[in-house]
Amino acid sequence: MAGRDRSARDDRTSGATPRRTGSAAARERGTGGGRPAGNRRPQAATGRPEGPAVPPASTDGLIVGEPPRTARVAGALLVLAGVAGAAALFPLYLVVGSQELTLGRGVGGVLVGLVVPLTSVAVGAGLAAGRVPRFGLAYAGVGGVLALGSLLIEVYRGSSSTVRPGIEVLAGERVLTSSVATGAGWWLQVLALGLTVLAGGCAAAAWGRTLMEDRGALDPARPGLAGGAVLLGVLTVLCLALPAADVPDRLVADPATGMEVVVEQQGPQALLERPGLALLGGLLLAGAVLVGAVLAPSLRPRLAAVGGLLALTVTVLAAGLTGLRDAVASPDLEWTVPGAGLLVAGAAYGLLTVLAWRLRRTPAP
Repeated sequence: MAGRDRSARDDRTSGATPRRTGSAAARERGTGGGRPAGNRRPQAATGRPEGPAVPPASTDGLIVGEPPRTARVAGALLVLAGVAGAAALFPLYLVVGSQELTLGRGVGGVLVGLVVPLTSVAVGAGLAAGRVPRFGLAYAGVGGVLALGSLLIEVYRGSSSTVRPGIEVLAGERVLTSSVATGAGWWLQVLALGLTVLAGGCAAAAWGRTLMEDRGALDPARPGLAGGAVLLGVLTVLCLALPAADVPDRLVADPATGMEVVVEQQGPQALLERPGLALLGGLLLAGAVLVGAVLAPSLRPRLAAVGGLLALTVTVLAAGLTGLRDAVASPDLEWTVPGAGLLVAGAAYGLLTVLAWRLRRTPAP
């Protein structure tokens, strides 16, 4: 017994490590029944393992159902309208007097003339494929109402503008409508506007039967968007009432006194000064701009408001760019303040469209 006591004292004094069980030693080495140390994940402050970063989920909450067949028909009509509008730029448009006119004269004329057709083709293709259907339906609905007034004005130009001959600006040229003969370009333009009106009718019929909703991310900003859109609508109507490109006044020297006198030249008629179908079309166009400005920001979901504002953007922007093209292409015309106002209004509508598109997320709950 004394020998065993001496042996124990020798072990304590020599610093020998006491033996551990097999499972405890294995856990310490990381090779036993527990997880190997090299495969362990570091613990976060909350005690949960840190894994790979997970991208945050979208909070837009967009729900899209299967669109009805009428919605797809509206998309197909938009595509056809865009193709017809683009094709109308190249053949003969009108023969006014002895002057032949083409809508797509020059590179500038083609680029300006493609603004609305290309947008219609892009939006219509998505709607026909069933993607975000209320976006396309809103574009088709607002665009169809706007196209109705333009259709009546176009019919007046090609059929009854000779009843009351006057100076007009057509396809960038200052002409006297003493006689008018239509060409293939005019027929294609009428076809494009008519198809756009039909697409708007189909969109109105399919709207209530199309399922597309979100969590209302745009709702807090809708009053501001609506106020800005209405102000721009009023500005657009005021600018449409006067020509975007007009004939400048001339300075003529009086031979008797030697003083220069301002002589007014007859320019194109204002939108609301034309008779018959042109007057009705102008009133419908002005009313459609105001109605679209009020309606578009209130459409649900958010992408539907984007679609309605996009239709206003391309229509107003195309009108402003057409006036600028006419003033640049013809030495007899100059750009007017209403023409510049249309361009500013179109750019501002584009800004509202971008804002409505970007405001798409709400704070995560």
